[in-house]
Amino acid sequence: MNASAQNPTANYCSFEDLEVYKVAGDFRILMYGVAKTLPDIEKFGLAGQIGRAAMSLTNNLAEGHGRFHFRDQIKFTLISRGSLEELIDDLNICFDENYLSPVQVEQLKIKGWHLLKLTNGYLRYLRDRKLGNSLAIHETEVPYLAGECEESAEWLEKLLGEHPELRPEPTASPLI
Repeated sequence: MNASAQNPTANYCSFEDLEVYKVAGDFRILMYGVAKTLPDIEKFGLAGQIGRAAMSLTNNLAEGHGRFHFRDQIKFTLISRGSLEELIDDLNICFDENYLSPVQVEQLKIKGWHLLKLTNGYLRYLRDRKLGNSLAIHETEVPYLAGECEESAEWLEKLLGEHPELRPEPTASPLI
């Protein structure tokens, strides 16, 4: 009897199995550590903001993975990516305010940019899966070149132009 016959969920891929989620979890832990080292004056400011963004980083990957539609999966992954960029900006603030040494900030930012590359790769996978180009879950690290931000924005605009159904629906304002 094979393992999948004994365990019907053996072939199921949980969000916890995703490399991007694992790396995001490690980065979240590091950023919580940063928040704990900040001075008391930042307890309800920067420290709280780092905590919320770090939590959003992994929460949104998990929530997106749990959604049935690719559009929702992409949307939540994009929110996670935004939280990552926010955390990188928080590291800039820590540098500007001398809360962390330049070496600490640089080491954390390197980990953050690596996570950004994985997140962009996961977004590409989701796009390809939606378009029917992939049947199995896999993640590969794509080499990124200078100008990656512009390429990512161009890629996203192209994707949204070709597939307008992926655009977030505008929220209706409540009637007063």
